[in-house]
Amino acid sequence: MKGKHRPGRAGPPRPRFGGPEHPQERPRPQRPAPENRPSERFRGVWLYGIHPVLAAISNPDRQTHRIVLASEADAALRQRVAALIQARAGDTPAPEVMPREALERLLPRGAVHQGIAAQVDALEESDIDDIIRATESSESARIVVLDQVTDPHNVGAIIRSAAAFGAAAVVLPERNSPPLTGTLAKAASGAVERVPLVRVVNLVRALAQLKQAGYWCIGLDAAAPKSLHEADLTGKIALILGAEGEGLRRLTREHCDLMVRIPIAASVESLNVSNAAAVALYEFIRPR
Repeated sequence: MKGKHRPGRAGPPRPRFGGPEHPQERPRPQRPAPENRPSERFRGVWLYGIHPVLAAISNPDRQTHRIVLASEADAALRQRVAALIQARAGDTPAPEVMPREALERLLPRGAVHQGIAAQVDALEESDIDDIIRATESSESARIVVLDQVTDPHNVGAIIRSAAAFGAAAVVLPERNSPPLTGTLAKAASGAVERVPLVRVVNLVRALAQLKQAGYWCIGLDAAAPKSLHEADLTGKIALILGAEGEGLRRLTREHCDLMVRIPIAASVESLNVSNAAAVALYEFIRPR
């Protein structure tokens, strides 16, 4: 019966926590103060390393919430940060200076931060139609398409090469591709601020859109009969690279206009995908 002892059970009746008779009976865990809750303090993503952070601070399309310098950061780095903040005309907070150990607690374990990090909003990503419109007047636009390349270091290095050799964008699928984290941005060495990333739901459909817009889709494959330097590389080109180890998927391969290979020594099985991207992008701009 309610409020009485049960037969065979010692002790007082058990309270009904949360019920109308005992609204305050259940002890609640103490929540930390808002300023101590990382989930509420955190917005966007942490970038780290000199080139990624300075590029992000100087990017007018990127909102910076915090800049953190290690206390031993040299004067030259502090001056560069101060100049970039001043150029943003009050749109960027002053840097916080803290011991290296405190800075490292803000970042992933093992992050190579070079004494600087910044908490920034994510960049708004473009879609395939944006890139097609932006390159409509170009007769020699280059786009890099990644077919399930999952290593953020490789994707970052490819973005860096895309920036170095003038590619208009890097296209990758929404699934089976890495998010734009500090690791990827560090590998890109600031290039994520200059080369648009385009995530698409269906890669084959995106290739069809590029073809319709006048792009010649060229896939890289170590077993292709024609080498890259033998191919006609004029006009608009989408360079398509496959996943580490797996290469291009069958459907992706079938939607390529041409398959080519990079000739390498027989003693080496293949190139890393980011190295292959750099070699191919250079070949596209090499005088012939």
